[in-house]
Amino acid sequence: MKLLRQRETLLALVILVTIAVIAVRFPAFVRPANLANVFNDTSPLILLAIGQMIVILTKCIDLSVAANLALTGMVAALMNGAGVPLPVILLCVIALGAGLGAVNGLLVWKVGIPSIVVTLGTMTIYRGVIFLMTEGKWVNAHEMTDAFKALPRHVILGLPVMAWVAVAAILIFAVILTRTPLGRAFYAVGGNPHAAVYAGIDVGRTQFWAFVISGALAGLTGYLWVARYAVAYVDIAGGFELDVVAACVIGGIAIAGGAGTIWGALLGALFLGVIKNALPVVGISPFWQMAISGSAIVLAVAFNATQSRPKGRIILREASQ
Repeated sequence: MKLLRQRETLLALVILVTIAVIAVRFPAFVRPANLANVFNDTSPLILLAIGQMIVILTKCIDLSVAANLALTGMVAALMNGAGVPLPVILLCVIALGAGLGAVNGLLVWKVGIPSIVVTLGTMTIYRGVIFLMTEGKWVNAHEMTDAFKALPRHVILGLPVMAWVAVAAILIFAVILTRTPLGRAFYAVGGNPHAAVYAGIDVGRTQFWAFVISGALAGLTGYLWVARYAVAYVDIAGGFELDVVAACVIGGIAIAGGAGTIWGALLGALFLGVIKNALPVVGISPFWQMAISGSAIVLAVAFNATQSRPKGRIILREASQ
């Protein structure tokens, strides 16, 4: 019973039940190859959800991750068209993504602007920069080299490289969050900033590094997204930041900060990934995905509220008027 009360266990059961219900009508959905495709399709969301989770842990939010992805993806495509070697492109887009995240972090840390305001602004700025770079033009598949497009699709042990990147990120950040001083600082800053200060933790600096990590993951995802789908344009991944926040909330990461696990973010992303891939299979309009995702967010927030509500007996009640 104690195990069933854990958020991650309940969410995993919901995902399994959802898959089982779909499999009753469409058995092909649960074939290993198809499930591998579902995980691969969800990999960009998993990568961004990990970064978003770390930011949310510190009582902030990053709404610019999808715009960061779009800008770094366009830069990757343009560098490829200019003949830059793939390893250099990867290093550059990760560094650029981290730099864009650092801009957010510095504005929050040094200027004191609320993160939601900062990232709403930079979200628009980053997409505007893409338009200025390209004059609104697309970079299409025939303008990309085969090696550039092949890496995310290359299959190793039944999974494409893009899926293995997500697996590696999950394991790496699971260790960082639970076994390093920086990981513990993320939780401390979000859980009780005043106590964190007394413990010698620089709150602003910790939030800054959370934005840098989120930006670096967005930069990496930018290359993976553009290379896999073989197209880059201004509005790529438009609105995807809402899916990223939804994955975190559904996965039990507290919007107030200081609570959540990497496994919750993973399961929240997988839940949305299964829903997204299952709706066309069962003949439901993809537009219902927004309603389902929104309902899941409301239920998740309500569940979080009931779980975090302090338990105890009311001794004194307010006097009746």
